[in-house]
Amino acid sequence: MSVKNITVLGSGIMGHGIAQVSATAGYNVVLRDIEQKFLDTAMEKIKWSLDKMVTKKKLTQTEAEGIYSRIKPVVDLKEAVKDAEMVIEVVPEIMELKKKVYAELDQVAAKDVIFASNTSTLPITEIATTTSRPDKFIGIHFFNPPQLMKLVEIIPGEKTSQEVIDVIQEFVKSVNKTAVLCRKDVPGFIINRLFIPMVHEACYVRDRTGATLEEIDSAVKFKLGFPMGIFELADFTGMDVIHKATTEMHLRDKKVILPHPTIEKLFDEKKLGQKSGEGFYKYSGDKYERIALSEELAEKFNPIQLVANIINNATWLVSNGASDIEEIEKAAQLGLGLKKPLFETAKKIGIANIVKELNQLAEKNGEFYKPDPLLTSMQ
Repeated sequence: MSVKNITVLGSGIMGHGIAQVSATAGYNVVLRDIEQKFLDTAMEKIKWSLDKMVTKKKLTQTEAEGIYSRIKPVVDLKEAVKDAEMVIEVVPEIMELKKKVYAELDQVAAKDVIFASNTSTLPITEIATTTSRPDKFIGIHFFNPPQLMKLVEIIPGEKTSQEVIDVIQEFVKSVNKTAVLCRKDVPGFIINRLFIPMVHEACYVRDRTGATLEEIDSAVKFKLGFPMGIFELADFTGMDVIHKATTEMHLRDKKVILPHPTIEKLFDEKKLGQKSGEGFYKYSGDKYERIALSEELAEKFNPIQLVANIINNATWLVSNGASDIEEIEKAAQLGLGLKKPLFETAKKIGIANIVKELNQLAEKNGEFYKPDPLLTSMQ
């Protein structure tokens, strides 16, 4: 099963980025969207990105022109998939929309074509049921922007064949990315299973301790080795993205996340973070502003409850056969930008201290905080 021709469905930020990295690796790419104007915008953005790489001497003009010429914009779905060996779907994260797209796609694509869904939270097994080929259906989660982010999560559904998993792993390697395999189709996969619940927990920690946003964020950055604070990272990601992921994950597993009302409130008030000028913090311009965090502020806050939250979810992934410690560390480093390994940080704080903290939180706030059996056994 070899792949040379790829069709990317959806030409938004992620879609045209995936088309660009695929064409850069030598694949023939058809970029498909429902209107020509969307495709025109996407092709302009690809050209701009390639021109920038020429200016930075990362590509020659000839190489850039070659990459651009390997991407063909097409509106008609049947035409778009006629030569495809793999389709990467990048439509918005709405289950009904994805199912509708796959029902149409299944009718027009050849029977041996692999379907890969670029989703960050939606269950692969459920989407696959709308097709006649659940064995050829897989999740492939690129991170934004695909041109720069090295990590790709691969998520097989319950019926995905080993051959398809192998093909996708080979594809990810060929586009110069690093794959982590989420072995089970669990809510949030690996990265969002760690990140999204932690944003909510940070809100609860603020309520419980009275610490300021800057104190919590400084501790997350300087003590835990995150590239930025957790509230800052939430603003950077966007409250719309976090709210959507929260809803999808909580819908499928009440134990994965304890939603804090602040996220929904900010979303409803259109305080989406950096992109709207206000989220947890206020921003003044279009250029990305960093929040003033410091080691002095970090000393004022003990982040044990945040570490407890993320490490409890990490051990849950291992206990439930979705991943292992090595893969989780690789995912956290590349997907969250962690400078220190998660389990190393937890050991430094003390696993026994973390388990004790979780048990105390469970007594006061319910079952959600119960430590995972694997975490308890690591004391």
